[in-house]
Amino acid sequence: MKGLSRILKYVFPLYTKNAVIYLVFNIISVVFSLFSIVMIIPFLDVLFGNQNLVTVKPIFEFNQEAISAYFNFYLSKVVLEFGPSRGLMFIMAFVVTTTFFKASFFYLAKYFMVPVNVGVVRDIRDNMYNKILKLPLSYYSNERKGDIISRMTSDISEIELSVVRSVEVLLKEPVTILLYLGFLVYLSPELSIFVLLMFPISGAIIGKIGGTLRKSSNRAQTILGDLISRIEETLGGLRIIKAFNAHNKSNERFQEVNHEYSNIMIRMWRRRDLAVPLSEFLGILTVAIVLWYGGIIVLGGKGDLTSESLIAYLAVFSQIIAPAKAFTNAFYNIQKGLAASDRINKVLDAEINIQDKPNAIDIEGFNSEIAYDNLYFKYKDDFVINGIDLKIKKGQTVALVGQSGSGKTTMVDLLPRFYDVTKGSITIDGIDIRDVRVDKLRGLMGIVNQESILFNDTIFNNIAFGVENATMEQVIEAAKIANAHSFILETPYGYETNIGDRGGNLSGGQRQRLSIARAVLANPSIMIFDEATSALDTESEKLVQDSLNRLMENRTSIVIAHRLSTVIHADVICVMYEGKIVEQGNHPELIEQDGYYKKLHDAQAFA
Repeated sequence: MKGLSRILKYVFPLYTKNAVIYLVFNIISVVFSLFSIVMIIPFLDVLFGNQNLVTVKPIFEFNQEAISAYFNFYLSKVVLEFGPSRGLMFIMAFVVTTTFFKASFFYLAKYFMVPVNVGVVRDIRDNMYNKILKLPLSYYSNERKGDIISRMTSDISEIELSVVRSVEVLLKEPVTILLYLGFLVYLSPELSIFVLLMFPISGAIIGKIGGTLRKSSNRAQTILGDLISRIEETLGGLRIIKAFNAHNKSNERFQEVNHEYSNIMIRMWRRRDLAVPLSEFLGILTVAIVLWYGGIIVLGGKGDLTSESLIAYLAVFSQIIAPAKAFTNAFYNIQKGLAASDRINKVLDAEINIQDKPNAIDIEGFNSEIAYDNLYFKYKDDFVINGIDLKIKKGQTVALVGQSGSGKTTMVDLLPRFYDVTKGSITIDGIDIRDVRVDKLRGLMGIVNQESILFNDTIFNNIAFGVENATMEQVIEAAKIANAHSFILETPYGYETNIGDRGGNLSGGQRQRLSIARAVLANPSIMIFDEATSALDTESEKLVQDSLNRLMENRTSIVIAHRLSTVIHADVICVMYEGKIVEQGNHPELIEQDGYYKKLHDAQAFA
């Protein structure tokens, strides 16, 4: 039950006050319920003429006998003055009143528990999303996006439905059962001991069935994550599916997972639905045995239990069945919900290996140079960066060129600490970037990728993304520098136009210019361009390249490019091959060397 204890930490201490109020109001509700049931005994006594009228007012004390005697005195007074029928009406009025208070306090308990139920799920979802933002990129290279979405949605919903609402039962029902049992022990200790001996047998049967439920639920949630991944991949790849006539293949793959999920859910729900009839059968069986054993006690005259007391005993005992059944259902629900909790905890417990040191320093600007010193890096087993040394002076434009897989993107990903170096170091102005606060480090940089990463929001909010309190004038100025202002004005609502999912309402060149405008507004000291124009047509490339040239003015820039024509004016061109820099210099120098760069240049020139 480790997973349950972790969920309870969201309840306590944040919602301790609400939980205590809920518990107190439930106790009061149960007390009023007991009063209404206890009235069965004088009701039956009056009905059968067994009521011994009390004519002398007893001394009031806080114990059951004194309270009962006090009540019988007033009941006797009513019977003597108005007759037995009025006595019955008096009892019924008392039962209705106590039932009203029972229902009222029950509602008040629920009223104070609602913020707990909703708040716990909200807090779990907040923590989950916050952890997703903090986890390093390396974590997501081993995880499926659909599975993460499944954990954020269906798993959290399962916790809400199965565990959080069951916590309410765990707080209430044990207290309810104990209060009822306490009264039963008072009525007949012998019969109550017999009842208590039967509970472990029922618990063992229920526990054995519930043990298999968690395993099935865990498997079901895992397959559901796979199912959502298939849906997400299908939506993202519809163009390819249609182009290659892969409808049948995609449908078969989806149906395979969907049918497996359905089969597991059928088995799981059958086990879960067994809880209600099983607990009901065990409850009725227990009542029957209690009635049999209690009847023996009454008929044999071996104890203080009378026929009226036995009926009252059974009435109170019947009230235990409902909370016991609810407790049983909660046990099954928790088993199912803890499987979802396990999957969520795998994300919450995932290691964040890119984080600030305890004594991390602030860095407010970039003044001198960036230095890659004897740098090595590997994702898993093999090094993809092998002993690179590189210095980038402030104000320089440095281009990284070479074949795919040579380590260019990895080089620039190490600078903002998307990954940490394996060996060696990267310094800015002589300070190791691992000694700098991550937010301050990344605040020095702006990144424009090959794929324009935009959000389903307005043009204004996409450009102003990450910049606090940006004004319309600042956004417009950034858009002008990025050659985006003119096409923005042509959209239906200008800067308030929604661009759709991933900017789907815009062309590739327009999306890229918005990305550049976003970088312009952030005004970083260091710019990183990762194949920023490679996916564009000639006209769009010219517009975007013009925007990039404006952005690179008076800034330190690192440019990754396959098209050498876009970097011939760079101050330094680094040619990479198998994780190493094999040539370095400006365009004329590298052409003169007649090496690997010259071959790449000639191949593109005659392509």
